[in-house]
Amino acid sequence: MDPATVATILALCLFGFLAGGLWIGAALAAVGWVAIEFFTTRPAGLMFSQTVWGATNSWSLTALPMFILMGEILFRSRLAEDMFKGLAPWMQRLPGRLLHTNVYGCGIFAAISGSSAATAATIGKMTIPELRRRGYDDFMVVGSLAGSGTLGLLIPPSIIMIVYGVAAQVSIARLFIAGVVPGILLMVIFSGIVMLYALWAPKRIPPADPPMTFIEKMSASRRLIPTVLLIVLVLGSIYGGYATPTESAVLGVVGSLVLAAATGGLTRETFWQSVTGAVRTSCMIGLILTGAAFMSTAMGLTGLPRLFADWISHMELSQFALIAAVTVVFIIMGCFVDGISMVVLTTSVILPAVQAAGIDLLWFGIFIVLVVEMAQITPPVGFNLFVLQSLTKRSMGYVAVASLPFFAGMVAVVVLVTVAPEIVTWLPDRMLGAK
Repeated sequence: MDPATVATILALCLFGFLAGGLWIGAALAAVGWVAIEFFTTRPAGLMFSQTVWGATNSWSLTALPMFILMGEILFRSRLAEDMFKGLAPWMQRLPGRLLHTNVYGCGIFAAISGSSAATAATIGKMTIPELRRRGYDDFMVVGSLAGSGTLGLLIPPSIIMIVYGVAAQVSIARLFIAGVVPGILLMVIFSGIVMLYALWAPKRIPPADPPMTFIEKMSASRRLIPTVLLIVLVLGSIYGGYATPTESAVLGVVGSLVLAAATGGLTRETFWQSVTGAVRTSCMIGLILTGAAFMSTAMGLTGLPRLFADWISHMELSQFALIAAVTVVFIIMGCFVDGISMVVLTTSVILPAVQAAGIDLLWFGIFIVLVVEMAQITPPVGFNLFVLQSLTKRSMGYVAVASLPFFAGMVAVVVLVTVAPEIVTWLPDRMLGAK
């Protein structure tokens, strides 16, 4: 059968399964079964069992539930409250004042969470009531949280980086290190957006609190010490070469339990909620990965990825043109599919074309994370929009419009890392050597 016809049939099957309400992981597996059963001579059942074992029998994947559990524990601790009180004294003299606590609070929490939605929810639960009480404009409060919450995907440890690393066979440690500089750059741009807003509409920014001495500021910042120590424990163990991502994830879980207990946020109920929440999320991601692995195997047997790569090569697109096309596709997909599903859905099809174009898979991983971040704040299925809508009781349209300036900031970072890929590759090459 003509490859274009096969691809069309499989695409229609996938959209049909998803439109019918089938879980994404199950829908991917079903498309894989259709591909093998009708377009190859291989036994679908045997291929499924082999693929499931191969996809789940990965040491790198063991870091995933550990980082998820760490984020769940910290989500239920008093970490956000302590961070707000520790950061607030230093933000008073910046244009936008305490709005910057959303940006830097999300950046700090992202370094110990790995989840975009958890970052936005945890920081938002603390800052939204406090900023509203002080008279800050809801528009920028909501927008800065929606945008900055996406840092949970980029600043390591990142759950989606683990998923991509396993799928693309890229070192997770190198991905973690590669996300640091773009993450800091994105934080600076978000902070700049807040400053520009404050200069443009100064009447919407309440007056500063009474000035504090340097000693008083340092005293307030002692609340950040436990968080900083946990970041050093998790990321320092990876960057220093003392632990693998999986081992550092275990250290993070232990550290988060100690931190939650020390701040009074660890009870039998919260511990059980953290464990069950981590199990649900891990199982959801595991099902998606399993279904995606089976569909990838099926696609490989039909030869469609190779044909797609050849088609891209014959089009003789430049790297910039290919990246622009992938960006548009991911932004459109982000309107309907969550980030992890986007990555596993497209990896088997896009990666051969990306490799054929000579694009570094490490750089491409960070690029994908940035584009998926953009998808977190695009309606109607932007997860951060749902989180902020539930926290603020604002309409989805209001939250989406408020996040637009930060969406533009992400576009700017995508352009920067495309024009200057060294922003991504410099730090991992310097710390771990070129590869």
